[in-house]
Amino acid sequence: MEIIGETGCEGDRGAVLRFLRPVEERILRLMTDLLERAVQAVRDLPAEAQDEIARLVLQLASDDEPRIALTGAERAAIARSKAAAARGEFAGDDEVRAVWAKHRL
Repeated sequence: MEIIGETGCEGDRGAVLRFLRPVEERILRLMTDLLERAVQAVRDLPAEAQDEIARLVLQLASDDEPRIALTGAERAAIARSKAAAARGEFAGDDEVRAVWAKHRL
């Protein structure tokens, strides 16, 4: 890759990298250690997987769009669950244990 620096000379890549490195370091300092480890792990994945993870992160971090698009059936199930909770209808201990056992939790 050829980079043209302030002088207009090609090959001034070192100067550009010296400029960018402190910027990258400042960005990384703003991330938590866990997020930094996650980003490093994602760097080792294929490009397609990186893009999918990036889309998920952007969706989770965005306030502009719903976090998860629910189907009509899912919305109806949530409404039924909320109505049952409002009536005080909750799963008993045996029902909860059965679900946990079913899913090996």
